[in-house]
Amino acid sequence: MKKTILILAAILMMAGYTNQIFAQSTVTGTTAGAKIIVPLTLSQTSVLHMGTMSVLASTPGTCILSTTNTRTTTGGVQLSTMAPLSTNAAYHVIGEPLYDYAIVLPATVIVIAGGGQTMSINTLKARPVSKAVDGLIGSLSGTGTDDFSVGGTLHVSAAQ
Repeated sequence: MKKTILILAAILMMAGYTNQIFAQSTVTGTTAGAKIIVPLTLSQTSVLHMGTMSVLASTPGTCILSTTNTRTTTGGVQLSTMAPLSTNAAYHVIGEPLYDYAIVLPATVIVIAGGGQTMSINTLKARPVSKAVDGLIGSLSGTGTDDFSVGGTLHVSAAQ
């Protein structure tokens, strides 16, 4: 009998505590919010072209195209003024006004030349118009736009 009374008392005490634990008061005047931003879009406005050049039969070299479309060479590469001329890859960015964006460039791009020979372009660099220096972070204007150019180093084998 004592056991039954103790068990009943324990059950009643638990029921009493349970009601107090789950009791909640009403809250009024709660607000919530959200901000929807403009998705980032990217469109290419110009392709990367290293321009016309020649290379010595016995000496490989490079053609370096800066992000401001200035070409320099090393080794056996010699520049030509014949068409096609060099152009930086150029991109137009649209997104949320006054936000920053990051540019991710590949380590190497493989170019297939005439006859199936390959060349590589590496040391790729970007220049956002908003920053006016080479870098991988750009800032969208008050209207949500920016542009950036890309340059790099083309490796040319001897007699290619």
